[in-house]
Amino acid sequence: MTDTGLTRGTTGAQLEAKAEKDWFELAVAAALPMAIALLALFFYIKAPVFMTVNNWIAISVQVSALMTISIPFALLLMAGKIDLSVGSTLALCGVVAGLSFEPLGITGAVLLTLAVGTVVGLINGVFVSSLGMSPIIVTLGTLTLIRGLAQWLAPNPIFGFPEDFLVIGYERVLGLPILTWIMLTVIALGVGVMALLPIGPQIVALGVNKRAAFLVGLRVKAIGIGLYAATGFFVAVAALMSISRINSAPAGTLGIGVELSVLTAVLLGGIPFTGGKGSVLRVVLGVWLLGMLSNGLILMNVPTELSLMTTGLVLIVAAGLDVLRSRRS
Repeated sequence: MTDTGLTRGTTGAQLEAKAEKDWFELAVAAALPMAIALLALFFYIKAPVFMTVNNWIAISVQVSALMTISIPFALLLMAGKIDLSVGSTLALCGVVAGLSFEPLGITGAVLLTLAVGTVVGLINGVFVSSLGMSPIIVTLGTLTLIRGLAQWLAPNPIFGFPEDFLVIGYERVLGLPILTWIMLTVIALGVGVMALLPIGPQIVALGVNKRAAFLVGLRVKAIGIGLYAATGFFVAVAALMSISRINSAPAGTLGIGVELSVLTAVLLGGIPFTGGKGSVLRVVLGVWLLGMLSNGLILMNVPTELSLMTTGLVLIVAAGLDVLRSRRS
């Protein structure tokens, strides 16, 4: 009788704990869409133009490069890896493209830029996945190294890109900017990889337990290197998108702070800093929230300094949610 009572009591406590966890997960899942809705309402009250179609298209253009980086970065973080050099890689790729248009033409410059981004990603991947070095230390090192290389290649901003290339930054197709279509394509690729391809569950398994993933036969090193290479490739795509929009490649400022914005977006999207789970669509919402915040503050004529402070506060909140999720799980 006593054992049965203890068993029933234990089962009841477990069910209660499970119910509490389910409510917590539901609250966390609803928090981001709710925050987006409340933020949209707030900015609409303060600046009614915020809710116009043209403004939302403008937001999609503003976040297009950030989204293009955030999707592969999210997959990398799901696998328990991180790349803090994405901002510097963006600058280097922008500079390489700017310097290559005249000697190589548009096609040659684009291909070279994509190759440079991929090679940077491969280098990070080899050091982290093959040699087992700390991803934070390695990518902090490449962050500084690559930024210095970009500034050495182009001490002054590069201007005057071919008109046929600049159409990427301002032309529309079927009513939407080309930059928005590129962003939507990257989102579709990210969702497809995680939902339809065998590599999706393998990425998550790698983040849950790298040793266990290796023991069940997953190619742990190859997956890690591939994710870093893909991140570098899409950073190069984002660099081409960025310089086509601003018609300039300033090595000293291009990509500054991108790594923090990307990290904020993926943490808001519910991907733990330690990896092991996550949703591409929630990362999309995280990026969109940052874009709405930036756009709304501009419409309200908020000073740049306050805008930076707000973004930093959002990063702290995202990190706090990550810690809370980890403790609850």
